[in-house]
Amino acid sequence: MTACVLMLLAAALWSGASIAHDRPAGRAAVNLGGDLRGLVAMPGGPPGAIAIVQRPGSTAVYRAGVSDVSSGAAVGPNQYMRLASVSKAFSGAVALALVDRHVLSLSDTIAKWLPRLPAAWGAVTLAEALNHTSGIPDFTASTRFVAYLTAHLHATPSPTFLLQFVAHKRLQFTPGTRYHYSNSDNFVVALMAEAASHRGYNALLASTVESPLHLTHTGLPEGHELPTPYMHGYDLDPPKPPADVTTLVSAAYSWASGGMISTPTDLNRFIRGYAGARLFSRAVQAKQLQFVRGSSGPPGPGQNFAGLAIFRYRTRCGTIYGHTGNTFGYTQFMASTLDGRRSVIVSVNAQINQDSPEPMRAAFQRLRAIEEDAVCVALG
Repeated sequence: MTACVLMLLAAALWSGASIAHDRPAGRAAVNLGGDLRGLVAMPGGPPGAIAIVQRPGSTAVYRAGVSDVSSGAAVGPNQYMRLASVSKAFSGAVALALVDRHVLSLSDTIAKWLPRLPAAWGAVTLAEALNHTSGIPDFTASTRFVAYLTAHLHATPSPTFLLQFVAHKRLQFTPGTRYHYSNSDNFVVALMAEAASHRGYNALLASTVESPLHLTHTGLPEGHELPTPYMHGYDLDPPKPPADVTTLVSAAYSWASGGMISTPTDLNRFIRGYAGARLFSRAVQAKQLQFVRGSSGPPGPGQNFAGLAIFRYRTRCGTIYGHTGNTFGYTQFMASTLDGRRSVIVSVNAQINQDSPEPMRAAFQRLRAIEEDAVCVALG
C-alpha cells in the first residue's frame, strides 16, 4: 500500500438518444473534449476522464486517457465505477419516494424509527438528515473508525456498527441551525427507510429507483469487488506511477453514503429521472428544493446550495441540479435540469479534491472548470 493511500485512509472515506463518440459537432463540444485531454495530460491529472452531455434529441460522449494504466484500455460509457457520495442522491431518492407514498414523513424523527440509536440524536428529522443540518457527527472522521478500516479493509461491517464509532458523541449543533456535510446522515436516512418500509435497503433501491428508471448496471455491492468491465480507480502520488486502488476498500464502509456503483450511461439516466421528478411527485420535489447554503463534497461548479439530497449549482451559464462525490480512485459530478432534458456526467478515475496536495489540487480546480464548461454545453 502506498504512503499516499495510507494518508487517504487517515482522511474521510468519501469526503434513449443516439450516442456520438468523441467527435460531436459544435465548437463548444470540441473544446470540452480538448479540456478533458488537457486535464489528463496535466501534472496531478487523472489517468482517464469521461463526460456525457445530453440535450434534447442527442447524447454526446467525450473521453480522454485510459481506464486501465496497465492495458491502455480507453475509458467508456458502459464501464462500472464507484459513485462515492453521488450515492447520497440514491438514498435521497429512496426516502423521498417513500415520503410520496406516505410511508415516511420529512418530519419523522430518529426517535420514532430508530430508537436504538443514541437518545441525543432522537429529535433529528428525516429532512435534517437529508440536507446535512442534523448535527450528527461524521463517523468517517473518527480516529477509531480509521484504525478499524485500516486493519480490516475488506470487512463488511453493518451500518449500525459503523455509527457506533460516534454514538458516544453529542450533536455538533442544534438540528436545523447549521449545515455540516456528514456521511452519518445518509446512513440514518437509509436506516429510517428500512424501518418504515420493513424492507432491506437494496430491495428499496431496486423497487423505487433502479426498476422505474431501468438502471440495469447500477447497484450497491457489499464487498470490495466490481463487475467487469470497470474503470480502474487510481491513487496519485507524483512522480510515482498511479497505484490501482479499485478494490482497496469494501463498499460496506460507505454503504448508503458512498457505496453505489454504476456506469456513466446509467448515471446519466438516473440524474435525469431524479432531478426530473420521475421517482416522486412535484409536490415532494418542491420540499426537496428548499435550499440552504452548503456545498457538496467535493464542491461542484459555480455557487453550491444544499437541498434534500440534491444540490443547486448556479453557474455562469445557468442553474442545474445534482451531486458530486469522490472516494479512493474516483471523482464524480452529475447534474440535470428539472425537466430532465439536459444533463451532465463528468467522471475521472482518481480521487482529487480541494484538499488534495499539489499538483492534484490544481487538477481539481481544472476539473471544476470543466464541469462548468460541460454545464454550459448542456444548457446551450
